[in-house]
Amino acid sequence: MTLKSRVLIVCIGLVMGAFNWPLPAVSGDSTNVDSSASAKFGTQRYRLDSSQSKFVAHALRGGLLWFKGHDHLVAVREFSGEARLDPASLAGSSLELDARTASMEETSSVFTDAQKKIINKELHDIVLLPDQYPDIVFRSTRVTGNRIDDLKIAGDLTLNGVTRPITIPTRVTLTGNDLRAQGEFSIDRSDFKVKATSAFHGLVRVRSKVKFEFDIVGHRSSS
Repeated sequence: MTLKSRVLIVCIGLVMGAFNWPLPAVSGDSTNVDSSASAKFGTQRYRLDSSQSKFVAHALRGGLLWFKGHDHLVAVREFSGEARLDPASLAGSSLELDARTASMEETSSVFTDAQKKIINKELHDIVLLPDQYPDIVFRSTRVTGNRIDDLKIAGDLTLNGVTRPITIPTRVTLTGNDLRAQGEFSIDRSDFKVKATSAFHGLVRVRSKVKFEFDIVGHRSSS
């Protein structure tokens, strides 16, 4: 800024001050510019909406058995939770998610309805045991990243009564009052003591690695 410009601003300031008028910020003067436009909003809370979301486990085939070795696509139909996001301070963000194991079911189009019925019975009676372990729970412990579309959410996953730390790469976008989180992560089912065969001749026989894919929508909440 030139000396002439600074003198002019001082003069204007004296005149406006005499009438108690507020002095506007000068473009280009970093001391008068908010360093983050989103800082004034603080942390926003978003309730997760399973009816508008997709959360699917990809269980890769482990053998050519009765179902001809097809992969399983097991959808989580019911879950709830809350995401907290502060774009100005990502470290203060968090995620909590509770998924109902009884709501998980086979969705792959390669299986007939009769086959899905058998698979789902095995999933519930032998593999997931919803009466004993009704929820699959994730609680974040740390959120890192430089932008909301490139986050790493670290936390504890509890499945089948076993808790293990995992990290979930996540892309977040904000549209109006809605949050959308997308990504995928993998677990080793043996780490969580999840079975893969049963008395039904091992119809759900999968490899140890299970990949989860999610596209989750949340709505801003004031409470």
